[in-house]
Amino acid sequence: MKNRISIIRSGSLIVNGLFFVGAMMLVTNCDPDETQTVANFKTLSWHDEFDVDGAPDPSMWTFDIGTGDNGWGNGELQYYTDRPENVVVEDGMLKITAIQESFEGAGYTSARLLTQGLFSQQYGRFEARMKLPFGKGMWPAFWLLGDNIDEIGWPFCGEIDVMENGGSKPTIISSAVHGPGYNAGNAITKKYEFEQSRVDSEFHVYGIEWGPGYINYYVDDVLYNQITRDNLEEEGVERSEWVFDNGPFFMILNLAIGGSFDGNPNADTVFPQTMYVDYVRVFSRD
Repeated sequence: MKNRISIIRSGSLIVNGLFFVGAMMLVTNCDPDETQTVANFKTLSWHDEFDVDGAPDPSMWTFDIGTGDNGWGNGELQYYTDRPENVVVEDGMLKITAIQESFEGAGYTSARLLTQGLFSQQYGRFEARMKLPFGKGMWPAFWLLGDNIDEIGWPFCGEIDVMENGGSKPTIISSAVHGPGYNAGNAITKKYEFEQSRVDSEFHVYGIEWGPGYINYYVDDVLYNQITRDNLEEEGVERSEWVFDNGPFFMILNLAIGGSFDGNPNADTVFPQTMYVDYVRVFSRD
């Protein structure tokens, strides 16, 4: 069932008739620091509930098309399209589907949506409720890039990976930040493992709460990771290279195939595979 939301009082939500306050729970088995900063972002500033069937709302989403440079920099195998076969809104959710087919010189098709030029925000809570595909070579992701990427390039613009999953590991997701001196294989990352669930059999909420000098990572109501400026020193990088206080970021949803994250599909990978997105919501402080 689609989660319906209404904002009530300060920092609270009603979801499907249930009342939630703004505070989030810390997961103890990830050894959170007692001094961690936890902020409550209360104002719904942008959202897409995917309630209107058809193509994604063009006032909210645009597309990357093609194979990019070197498979979008990661050796990916898919050709991104905006065809309804690959991306459509129906049944109250966004569906991004990876298909094995010969198309424009590629062996697979899929889709990559972004809010670049349409919506961006500095700081806040960014979250998406999703059910992910399964199979070797599937690479679904929900992530953010700095608005200034066209001016200064990557990784100087900064990249925040809210959620990435390798389809061969249906109980594990990962989070990361990329910036100058800590990117690609040297990104600052952390994994989260589900103990009694899988990413392809159930919907989960993947989100960040991002403020000056820190980014908190959540799965459902669990805070499992915090990355701060101090982490750069631990990685041998100057704290001044923290690029996440330099301006707004835009969002990306995509389903890649193959590449450096989970490797390429194998004989056991079943196609088509679909990434289901129930909603995307962004909150800011009052």
